[in-house]
Amino acid sequence: MSAAAVAGPHAVAAVAPVQLHQVSRQYGTGEARVQALDDVSVTFPPGSWTAVMGPSGSGKSTLLHCAAGLDRVTTGRVHLAGRDITHATDAVLTGLRRRSVGFVFQNFNLIGSLTAEQNVALPLKLAGARPSRGDVRAALADVGLGDRARHRPRELSGGQQQRVAIARAMVTRPSVLFADEPTGALDTGSARTVLRLLRGMVDGAGQTVVMVTHDPVAAAGADAVVFLSDGRIADRLPRPSAAQVAERLTRLEG
Repeated sequence: MSAAAVAGPHAVAAVAPVQLHQVSRQYGTGEARVQALDDVSVTFPPGSWTAVMGPSGSGKSTLLHCAAGLDRVTTGRVHLAGRDITHATDAVLTGLRRRSVGFVFQNFNLIGSLTAEQNVALPLKLAGARPSRGDVRAALADVGLGDRARHRPRELSGGQQQRVAIARAMVTRPSVLFADEPTGALDTGSARTVLRLLRGMVDGAGQTVVMVTHDPVAAAGADAVVFLSDGRIADRLPRPSAAQVAERLTRLEG
């Protein structure tokens, strides 16, 4: 499969927030060379939630990092938030990520000395904006933590910390949210809460979400799953069930 386009039920006729065109990414040279991505073309339309899955070493994280401008491609082109970022300078990439991209990671990456509201306000400050306390509190309220604004990470559960991380990612109203194993460090109940939040962002606000995960249950919450194997797109599954995802993943790992 040379290309994959994933459209969610709320996708609209607009420029896709993320497009990869014949992207390859190599690390190292000679016998030590690793082909992390190999001629990958994929489009993530607006208003869609896509899960990216595959065996260990299949290129999932590399795809996410290249799509977000965190890593350079070896060949091919990447469009992010309406711009060709393939040869963009580091300064341009930094500015674009601060304005148009949200990130959620497995380990939350909150600053322990800051309160929840200070953590949420940080992307706005880094972008040179003066955060409105009302906007910050509204972002926390959206993830069910309006009463935890003054709490520091150590005073919050893992699930609450991840919800603060989601509020931080969304406070700038980004074009796309990249999530790397967002439920990987959470218990089942907290994971369900985070997945409901992501679903609500797509359905309610037309948010675009690209999520790397190893969990078939998490992937089943998405509009579609793109499977990678050996750096290539191996399969695509729209409107997935957890059982279907697990079966496809088992087949690839076998």
